Formats: sequence, C-alpha cells, structure tokens
Amino acid sequence: MTRDRQRIPPVSHSVLPQLLLKLARLSEALFRLFVITLAIAFSAGALAQSDAKDDDDDDDDAPAATSVAPEVRKEPTAFPNQDLTEPVLLGLLVAEIAAQRDNTGYAAQTYVDLAKRTKDPRIARRAAEIANFAKLPNLALDAAKVWFDAEPGSMLALQTVSGLLIASRRVEEAEPYLVKLFASNDATATNGFMQINRFLAPNPDKAMNLAIVRKLASNYPMLPQAHFAVAQAAAAIDNDSLALEEIRRASQLRPEWDLAAIFEAQLLQGKAPAEAQARLAGYLQKYPGSREAGLNYARLLVLDKKLPEARTQFESLLKTFPESPDVLYSVGLLSVQLKDYDSGERYLSRLLQTQFRDKNGVRFTLGQISEEKKDFPAALKWYSQIESGQQFVPSRLRYANILAKQGKLGEAREFLRKTSVGDQQQVPMILAEAQLLREVNENAEALKVLNKGLESQPDQPELLYERALTAEKLERFDMLEADLTKLINVKPDHAHAYNALGYSFADRNVRLDEAKKLIEKAMILAPEDLFIVDSLGWTYYRMGDYPKALEALRRAWQGRPDGEIGAHLGEVLWVSGDRAEAERIWQEAVKNAPDNEALQKTIKRFKR
Repeated sequence: MTRDRQRIPPVSHSVLPQLLLKLARLSEALFRLFVITLAIAFSAGALAQSDAKDDDDDDDDAPAATSVAPEVRKEPTAFPNQDLTEPVLLGLLVAEIAAQRDNTGYAAQTYVDLAKRTKDPRIARRAAEIANFAKLPNLALDAAKVWFDAEPGSMLALQTVSGLLIASRRVEEAEPYLVKLFASNDATATNGFMQINRFLAPNPDKAMNLAIVRKLASNYPMLPQAHFAVAQAAAAIDNDSLALEEIRRASQLRPEWDLAAIFEAQLLQGKAPAEAQARLAGYLQKYPGSREAGLNYARLLVLDKKLPEARTQFESLLKTFPESPDVLYSVGLLSVQLKDYDSGERYLSRLLQTQFRDKNGVRFTLGQISEEKKDFPAALKWYSQIESGQQFVPSRLRYANILAKQGKLGEAREFLRKTSVGDQQQVPMILAEAQLLREVNENAEALKVLNKGLESQPDQPELLYERALTAEKLERFDMLEADLTKLINVKPDHAHAYNALGYSFADRNVRLDEAKKLIEKAMILAPEDLFIVDSLGWTYYRMGDYPKALEALRRAWQGRPDGEIGAHLGEVLWVSGDRAEAERIWQEAVKNAPDNEALQKTIKRFKR
C-alpha cells in the first residue's frame, strides 16, 4: 500500500475531521469500520494534518495545468453542513479504496457523481483531483465546475476550471472564467498577464490566443504587463508590428522595466540587429544596473561577431556582479573563443567557486584550454576530476587521446579498457580505441578492436561505419561494401553510409552509375552536408562531366575549405586547363591542412 499512497493524491484534509464528527451519530460498528477503512486507504500523514489549514491554501493537490497566478489567501470558507448519509459515506469509502487500488477511473466517476449530488466543494475538489490524476479531463472539468459553483470565492477553483478548459482547447469557453480571475485583485491581474501566454500554450490556435489576451488586456490599458502579454501573443503568430507596438507601449508605461527592453530587442534581432543592439545600449545608458539587459546586450554583440565589444560588455558587468555565475561563464567562454586562454582559465576557475550548476562542464572546458596551451599535465588533472555526468565519457576519451599524443599508446588503450561505463557507453570507448590506432596507421590492429566490438553488437551502426572506413585503409573493399550495405539496411536514413559507399566506387573509378545514385540519395538525406557535395562533384569528374564537377566542388570548397575538398577541386581545375587557379586552391588548402595526406599526394602527382 505504501507505493500506491505515494502515487494517489491525498484526500483534502479539511473534509476528514467534519466527516468523523458526523460519524459519531452512526452506530459504533459502522464507525469502527469507517476508521479501519480510512487507516487502510489514506496515508498516516494525511490524517495527521490539522484541520485548521485552509482548504484553499493546499495547492499541492491542484492540477498542474492550472497555475496562472498565486492564490490569494482569504478567510476560511463557510462550508455547507453536509449530512453524512449512508449513500454519501459508502460513496466516499468506495471511491477512496478504488483510488488506492489504482482503479482511478472508477474512483473519479464515483467522486464526480457524489459532487454533483451533494454540491459540496470539498468533495468536488477531491473529484477534480482524482479525475485529473486519472487523465480524465472531461470528468475533471465537470467536477471543477461544481467546485467553483459551490465555492465561487475560491481562486484555486477558478484557476482549475480555466486551466482544464484551456487544456481541452476550449479557450473561448474559458474566457469568462479568465476575466473573473484577472478581476479578483490587482496582484492577480499583474501576475496573470505575465503567465497567461504560457497558460494558453496548450491551445494550438495561436490567433485565438491573441484574441483572448487582447480582450483581457483591453480592461487594463495602463498596466504594462497587459501590453507585454499582448506583445508575446502577437509574436507567437509572427505579427511583429503589433508585438513591437505593444512592447513599446509597455516600456512607455514602465521605462525602467528591463524585461520589456529585452523583449523588444529580441523582436528586432531577426530583421534589424543593429536596432536591437541600439535599443539595449540606450536602455543601459539610462539604467546601467540591469544584469539581464547587460547579458542580453553582450549576447547580441556575440551574435553579430563583435567579440571584443562583447567581452568589454561582459567585463563591465563583471565589475558590477563579480560573483555572478552567468557573467563569469559568458566572459570565460568568450575569452576562449578569442583565444585568450589565460583570461578564460582565470574566469572559469573563479566560476568553480560559485554555485554554478554544471561544474563538470567547466572542468571539461578548462581541460580543453590546458590542451590548447600544451599543458598536458593540467589537462589530465581537469579531466580526471570529472567522475560522473554528461562529460564523464568525453573526459575519458580526451584523457586517453592526450596519453596517445605523448607516445603512450599502450597506456591510453589500457586506460580506455579499464574505464567503467554502462553498456550504452561501451561503443564510444571502442571507437576511441580504434581511432587512436588509425591515427598512427595501425589499421590492422584497429580492425581487430572493431571486430571484437561487433561480435557482441553485430548491427551497431557506428561500429559498422567505422569498420568500413578502416577496411578501406587496408584495401579490404569487400568488407567495406558488405558493412556499408548492411548499415544501409539497418539504418536506411544513414546519409554517410550511402555517401561512403558511393565515394568508394567513384574514387576507385568503378560502378560510377551506382556511385552517383548512392550519393544522390545521401544528398536527399543531408542536402547541406558539404562532404557529400564534394563526393558528388568527384563522381561527376570520374564520369567526365567537368562543368558539373566544378560547380559542385566550388560549392563545397566555398562552404568548407577542407584539405581533401581542395585536392579534388584543384585536380579538376588542373585537368580542365586552369592550372593557375588549381595551384592557388592547393596553396590555400595546404595552409588550412598542411598534413592532409590526400592533398599532398594530389599535388605531388600533378607537380612532379
């Protein structure tokens, strides 16, 4: 019974004491039966609660979808003097026992029937709780309406009815309840407008949501939050002109409100980034103490690639908010992006002394900074401090990679094998070990590692793909074709499998029609992948269609000046007669990727 009591919402405690008083009028045997049943059906904690607690202040049992604004405390409701007749008593017993035994549908229906019959708001509230828990929205709504009709002063009942109507996409029907909710007092209206769009979010008809919000806001022309809510609803249907008009009105009514300035800048950012920056810059001149406005301004500068200006803004914020985790994190990452590793290390190290939640993420970044500085002992120290969480496996892979860079390949492999991970994390460890071996051209040993991994997981897509690439290095084209064909069957949307198989054919100048079809399929699955565009251009070259080859390869090179793409483009230019352009491309490619094997071989082949 313990497990069930934790799952079923507890009975509203103010009902019990009054019911027990009524029971004194019944026979002693019936009273004992009822008390025994209650002891079985309800948790001890529920019976121990004082009945002095106002029923309307017990928000823990309310349906989650109904919180528009905090409930205003009021004097206890004068509940009706409910006669505890035998049918009512029996219904309560049956409903609660059914609920505790997981028959929540029957419990909800029984409670709703009792609520309609008695018009008791306590029973109606319990009916709404059970029906909502049982995911029976129509019954929950019936009960909530009875509850509100019986207790019209209850803010929680009003919130519940409104929330259930909106969750059921009956937004128009919810409107009069929302009007009452907002009209209850000034605090409710203010808070309600700040949450109304989230409250309306389950309704897919965003135009209807805007109409409702505008109607509610029309009663509050001088309330900034009302205009803010209209701006949000307008933005949700891409009505930017109305959104800007309303958010600017909110700012006029409350000029110091940073949230309005930030939202206006967000609206402007898409089409007029300079205006967005100017809006926040102007706001900060008048109200320099806003952390959120300062952070958003700095982020807009980052988006506009004004990185030095952004760092200046972050550092200015840091003077005002020296212990702010958000500011430290932002200025630290920006320093790293600017390759100012010493500053980045300093800021992120300070961040570890704050209450920042993702400290392992910070340690991982500090490890990467140490790697960039070639301070491998420090990098190993940072990675070793990550003992759990999302960064655990990546930190172990980086640790092993550093060992391999230091010429300790055997130690790196042993480290990976001894790292204790779950079954789903075994694959990254296998792939990492194979990659370390491939990087030192120990492809045969890498193949053994992958073979062993595929023994226990023969259909694992990443292992199949990696073994195919390794087989190509060993000129085991039969294995490459078999693995990639199997991978396509196992995962038909694996764009790189089609591309790798097609490119293998094209590069060996065999089965070119099939190669073209495979790469075109890959293009359909990943049209923006420039390596696939390069493969298509290379296939056209092998087929003798130089214009199409150049068109594809130029597109790939412009988007991604990779060494191998440069090798391909340069070769096609060379054989097309444009040797000067070919040499220019190759020179640029060598600057970007001086160690690219394919590039070096291509240049040597044509410029002996």
